[in-house]
Amino acid sequence: MSTTVSSPPRTIRIGSRKSQLALVQTYWVQAQLQKHFPSRQFDVQTMSTQGDKILDVALSKIGDKGLFTKELEQGMLDNEIDFAVHSLKDLPTKLPDTLFLGCVTERENPADALVVHEKHKDKQLDTLPEGAIIGTSSLRRLAQLRYHFPHFSFKDIRGNLNTRLAKLDTGEYDALILAAAGLQRLDMSDRIHQIIPSEISLHAVGQGALGIECRGDDTEVLELLKSIAHTPTTQRCYAERAFLRELEGGCQVPIGVNTQLEGETLTIIGMVSSLDGKRLVKDEVTGAATTAEDLGIELAQRLRQQGAQEILDEIFAEIQRDAK
Repeated sequence: MSTTVSSPPRTIRIGSRKSQLALVQTYWVQAQLQKHFPSRQFDVQTMSTQGDKILDVALSKIGDKGLFTKELEQGMLDNEIDFAVHSLKDLPTKLPDTLFLGCVTERENPADALVVHEKHKDKQLDTLPEGAIIGTSSLRRLAQLRYHFPHFSFKDIRGNLNTRLAKLDTGEYDALILAAAGLQRLDMSDRIHQIIPSEISLHAVGQGALGIECRGDDTEVLELLKSIAHTPTTQRCYAERAFLRELEGGCQVPIGVNTQLEGETLTIIGMVSSLDGKRLVKDEVTGAATTAEDLGIELAQRLRQQGAQEILDEIFAEIQRDAK
């Protein structure tokens, strides 16, 4: 009598950028999946993306919405990896046809954080001296801070977190604006001097959450990812991403959001600002969390009616001029 020997389940290959933060996030996902599926094997494979290689140019001037994702997406399309772990704020709202946002994990604090040089440890954002040099690589943060604090000087900063903090500590900057979630994930919460209120700086779409991208037809992987999905975060982030998609914005455009979920009611606040921070339109929409994407689209349309489209058209024209 012959016996059938079943083949072992396939090894799941997880794609990640090589940066310290990306690896911390990816190993966290790997550990969570291993806990849920102890008999499965999950391997991590790393890749360098365009955004990791070009560190001497401001993100807004590179002009590519897939700076930190394209190589990982190609790895999935070529069947070299099965899914990729992204900081959701880096993942474009329009994905390649056969790829899918398979899972959004529970969000860390999505707020922006102020990190200061030692000499300013007795200061808050609103008490830093006139002319203080603030480092940020985000046009969203830059525009909002210019709107509220036109007396500061702003200077672009790139590189991984340790590189940026070293530049701050040597006195090249008076303060930096960074994502609180990144500092928390790298066990650097002690460097957070102040959580910046949303009234001052609305955060980036998806900030603080991880987005796991996979092939849309890979039902096995999609089923595995359900174990680490977080529905409240997913609803909030779907609203935010629909808002950004409707405005056709990317990382080089000053668009900020904030979402709050109370029971089954979702509120999304959004803003669009000119690069100089002199014009800023802001509004909010509230509705059922089950209609998250519709709420994001409605908010985008409201801001358009208040002048957001004119601001965005000017920004896109300026970016195109700079690219020539």
